[in-house]
Amino acid sequence: MLASRTDAVKLAFRSNVLDFFAMVQPVRSFIEVPRESHFPIQNLPFGVFQPKGGSPRIGVAIGNLVLDLSILEELRYLDVVTEGVVAAGARRRRIFGRDSLNDLMALGRPAWKRARDIVQHLLSAETATLRDDAELRDRVFYEQSEVTMLLPARIGDYTDFYSSYHHAHNVGTMLRGPENALMPNWKWLPVAYHGRASSVVVSGTEVKRPRGQTKTPEGSAPVFGPSRSLDFELETAFLIGPGNKLGSPIPIERAEDHIFGIVLMNDWSARDIQSWEYQPLGPFLAKNFCTSISPWVVTLEALESFRRPLSRQEPPPLSYLDRANDSTFDIHLEAHLRTDAMREPHVITRTNFQNLYWSLAQQVAHHTIGGCNLQTGDLLASGTISGPTEESRGCMLELTWRGANPLELPSGEVRKWLEDGDSLSITGWCEGDNYRVGFGEVTGRVTAAT
Repeated sequence: MLASRTDAVKLAFRSNVLDFFAMVQPVRSFIEVPRESHFPIQNLPFGVFQPKGGSPRIGVAIGNLVLDLSILEELRYLDVVTEGVVAAGARRRRIFGRDSLNDLMALGRPAWKRARDIVQHLLSAETATLRDDAELRDRVFYEQSEVTMLLPARIGDYTDFYSSYHHAHNVGTMLRGPENALMPNWKWLPVAYHGRASSVVVSGTEVKRPRGQTKTPEGSAPVFGPSRSLDFELETAFLIGPGNKLGSPIPIERAEDHIFGIVLMNDWSARDIQSWEYQPLGPFLAKNFCTSISPWVVTLEALESFRRPLSRQEPPPLSYLDRANDSTFDIHLEAHLRTDAMREPHVITRTNFQNLYWSLAQQVAHHTIGGCNLQTGDLLASGTISGPTEESRGCMLELTWRGANPLELPSGEVRKWLEDGDSLSITGWCEGDNYRVGFGEVTGRVTAAT
């Protein structure tokens, strides 16, 4: 009798969720969330965490807490695998007690939206389910400071685009002069290269200075040793949900249906190794030693209020890259540097996601137009995001103009490039009406080469 009564309560709860979202979206949670927090009820990013003494599982960030979705799924408050989302027979498949988001991402947007809607309803100040059940709250909530955040996905492949006009123009100016800054193809297609997925790490992982061949203009031969020009790159990246079949490109009109969400990225770069090795095929050892991403994945649903028109592209893109009313997002981005001699980090750049020339949809459409099959968990990055001013450049290469104009720090130190012991953090958020939808941060500390 008790089991049937409990099931009846949960069936009624799921019906109430649908009725609730048919009427109104919640704007206030029973969890107190500070105004400056990145994780209000309007956000609810997904991530993979591990509590002390426990196994990895999927959670959602709310304020300073993590909500354990695996327990909600176990108690049947969170059943997102239903007929109409996937084939019948998969109804009871567990999704949230996993060590990656891949199974959730593979389900597609209807399941992602359903999961987010249910969680948002449970966290609403109007919903008693968690609000009034202290025992249940004790089971499902953890302090973020008391859990370990893990890599959010099993990343099969990683592609790094080169989508910021100002970054491409600045780098091209250094190499070829302002009159030939952009290569002839740059405004015709989203330039990219394939990176190394195995060395993508979660925020907080230390970054060991790489070694490799370098050659100065004066040298007659290259030398081998630690990189002396270690750099960061302020980027974002997005994770692919459902993929496409080999030989079947994704039309630009449906490209965003394949994007689960966005993370912050630091694509660490060894500029002296890169300048020697990149011709004719591009970066290799200069990029493959470490790429850091933030642990929380912000969904496109959470970013809808911050969608903005994509700037005019000239020349007009070819038809497969042309989407009516294509868009971008207003995301404020910052990079902070802290040396061993500094107590507090110092902001060294401020830029915005809107400085990207190519949209997310264009990147997906171009990536697949030749028949390439994207797969669940693939990571596609923006490339360095730089703005039009000196203060909005997204890497040390630009900020110091290849070392010619060193950064002066509040500690009295100067930096041409990153040194051992330096910590670099990237953060970003969208500014709402008395709330923020943020990404947390991605941080790494440079350690000496072996």
